[in-house]
Amino acid sequence: MELLHRRCCGLDVHKETVVACLRLVADGKVTTEVRTFQTTTADLLRLSTWLAANECTHVAMEATGVYWKPVWHILDDGEFVLVLANAAHVKNVPGRKTDINDAMWLAELLAHGLIRASFVPDTQTQEMRSLMRTRKQLVREQSSHVLRVQKTLEDANIKLDSLLSDLMGKSGRAMLEALIAGETNPVKLASLASRRVKASPEELREALRGRVTKYHRFLLRLHLNQIDALDAAMATLDAQVEADLGPFRTAVELITSIPGVKNLGAHVIVSEVGIDMSRFPSAAHLISWTGICPRNDESAGKRRSNRLRKGAPWLKTTLVQCAWAAVRKKDSYLQAQFYRIKARRGPKKAIMAVAASILTAIYHMLKDGTMYKDLGRDHFDRRSTDRQKKRLIKRLTDLGYAVTIKPLVA
Repeated sequence: MELLHRRCCGLDVHKETVVACLRLVADGKVTTEVRTFQTTTADLLRLSTWLAANECTHVAMEATGVYWKPVWHILDDGEFVLVLANAAHVKNVPGRKTDINDAMWLAELLAHGLIRASFVPDTQTQEMRSLMRTRKQLVREQSSHVLRVQKTLEDANIKLDSLLSDLMGKSGRAMLEALIAGETNPVKLASLASRRVKASPEELREALRGRVTKYHRFLLRLHLNQIDALDAAMATLDAQVEADLGPFRTAVELITSIPGVKNLGAHVIVSEVGIDMSRFPSAAHLISWTGICPRNDESAGKRRSNRLRKGAPWLKTTLVQCAWAAVRKKDSYLQAQFYRIKARRGPKKAIMAVAASILTAIYHMLKDGTMYKDLGRDHFDRRSTDRQKKRLIKRLTDLGYAVTIKPLVA
């Protein structure tokens, strides 16, 4: 194999230790030196000094949880070219796994250029990514508490969630506060519903006729307090995101011109892919990295599976949500694409195709700095007409006829 890097190092990173294998090639002779460092800042600085003293140029490490991040941040201040490897792509031979062997294996692969570097964004993008992922986790926690409120109401035989689309809305919250305060009269509770509630007063009264005990009131108050605390935390986080949005503001404005993509979705997208599209050779590479295209799984000339890869789950879920919102926009290209594919392949594959189209548009918009331009719902009809015309002209030409196209006068 061709030798690409003569002075490189492989790091096997753990929570408390880092095993480093320095691989040097001089006069055709390969020498290796293995050392173990603690993951304290002082020891990681010693690791950086040791690599610099041996004129190491490239360093590779596996993406192990969050343990690689402090190592990466300290070595990034040096003159090294850092490579982050997907652990699934650099597995060693089974039965020979030790920390030293792992570090030596990484160094060997790196020396011959056999490690595909994972995408590591710049510091500002990493910070924005951490904020947006934390916000999504807070939303999930809040949803869990809403489900627990529903469970408590069901235990008290209160069927309120069957009639209200949003239990935490204005009407639902007013009724819950009254229940916690000790109100048990279904008529008074039903009168707290706003005019926008579709359920009739009779249905509400029957749904609110239950058996609410002191135990239920305690749990309802506990969960509502948690929901309010999470609301306050998300408001604080949103303010911090807005304060740090400076480098991404132009990109967010471009992305929000796409149907179905609002500010929150745009924040998640730029935090996951960044604003520099030069790291992705094409839109197809970005789609593949995200994991919204079929995997390559073929054997003996037969396609075994076309399931999606895991890819970037934080970005993929957001794109799918934006795609469902985009297909509701009437007379749009994305809506036409969804119904066109849905008729043949079903809604799941159709919505993933729409998500891929949104990401393709984002790639070119961020790369060229242009706003979104909708192709219209008749795009596929126009394209089919042009293709059919060219196909018929070619057939007549192959038969020896010179064809002149002249449109009919209306």
